[in-house]
Amino acid sequence: MTTSAIAVSGLRKAYKDKVVLDGIDFDVPTGTVFSLLGPNGAGKTTTVNVLTTLMRADGGTVRVAGHDITTEAKAVRAAIGVTGQFAAVDDLLTGRENLQLMVDLSGVPAQDGKRIVTDLLERFELTDSADKPAATYSGGMRRKLDLAMTLVGNPRIIFLDEPTTGLDPRSRRTMWSIIRGLLADGVTIFLTTQYLEEADQLADRIAVLDQGRLVAQGTPDELKRLIPGTHVRLRFTTAFELDAAARVLTDATRDDEALTLRVPSDGGTKSLRALLDRLDEYSLSAEECSVHTPDLDDVFLALTGHTTEVAK
Repeated sequence: MTTSAIAVSGLRKAYKDKVVLDGIDFDVPTGTVFSLLGPNGAGKTTTVNVLTTLMRADGGTVRVAGHDITTEAKAVRAAIGVTGQFAAVDDLLTGRENLQLMVDLSGVPAQDGKRIVTDLLERFELTDSADKPAATYSGGMRRKLDLAMTLVGNPRIIFLDEPTTGLDPRSRRTMWSIIRGLLADGVTIFLTTQYLEEADQLADRIAVLDQGRLVAQGTPDELKRLIPGTHVRLRFTTAFELDAAARVLTDATRDDEALTLRVPSDGGTKSLRALLDRLDEYSLSAEECSVHTPDLDDVFLALTGHTTEVAK
């Protein structure tokens, strides 16, 4: 068995004259969670489509489960499961019927089908709702059913494309628990998400894609070390106040859209007091003041120039 579940080298894809993937490289070790982050239009969905054989690449090599995606596409499809951004369940069918449909389509032996359906309903805590139409399910239940359907064929590599989008915090954490359970079973997870906290919680490695290129990759902690450390974030009410403060705090990084300054600091009370005294000396005041240690939001902003609200 290969030690790399997914190996990508020089992957390129363009639509006419627009380059979407510009020669990206990454490796996903077996039994790990790999998260691909990036703003809208960065190329995340295209990457997933290429890796799952839904789209042909223009260049480079990709091996999934040890198989070349171009010459061994059928073997790749047999080894993977894909859960898209929107739950692919049939609302007219019950949860049990949706799962049975996947059993019938996957070629699982009939004698094993009923057991598989029962096991998955129990595993995803859907037994009580198994015989109700999927149209009556909550968003969290639909996502659980969708992922359960993906597992019918016992794939060893699963692609999760924004699996918790639109879920409430409780349902999102339930999905996290399910994903961790899959990981414990040795399944490899390729995750795209718009929630950077989700990537921080789940991913062993993260790659940041921007304008078709990988601008950084590593563990969450490694990425956090790429940017300056603790800082004070000051938010002002007007662009005039922001300009004035920026002239005083020359070592700060400004965000004109958010009307904020990020000032390097050790986060201690002494340095914070000195900072506020300096603003007061010039008759300036911030509407909000907060101390931040580096997180993935800071990494994302520093690497892509975008806030997490567009990190989809």
